[in-house]
Amino acid sequence: MKEIEGNIYLIGFMASGKSTVASKLSELTGLPVLEMDSEIESRAGMPISGIFKQFGEEYFRELETKVLSDLTSEHAIISCGGGTPLREVNRQLMRGRGRIIYLSVTPETVAERLNVNQTDRPVLKGHVNVKDISEILEKRDPIYRELAEDIISTDGRSIEEICAQILTQL
Repeated sequence: MKEIEGNIYLIGFMASGKSTVASKLSELTGLPVLEMDSEIESRAGMPISGIFKQFGEEYFRELETKVLSDLTSEHAIISCGGGTPLREVNRQLMRGRGRIIYLSVTPETVAERLNVNQTDRPVLKGHVNVKDISEILEKRDPIYRELAEDIISTDGRSIEEICAQILTQL
């Protein structure tokens, strides 16, 4: 595999596999993983659901942009939050600073993964169902696709298959 220049940005909807793929890619490449959601929680001193509840989504998005800006100078695998690419400023921060990979997923797979893991996702506000997920994903998918240099479906695929495809495309 050739030397990876800049960062590897993993973008996609919640439960698309960004964190899992980032971890495995780190093992395979030796690059560190930077989890945006974990970094945001660390800086805020509370979980993302608490940030949304106490300060609102706009405050969270501002913090998200600050964290992304700070992380772009790293040489790492950056697992972005599902909403990170929604802001133009964030898209500009990622462009030209590494490879942007969209891990795509169907609403059905998202619902299945979230119901299995019983996670607290503030964007869904407890509505983990295919209809609500489809509505959000329908708005986000074109943005993800426009930004990404590579699009990889994670539905029904093993982590090894996904990472092998990513490494082949790098």
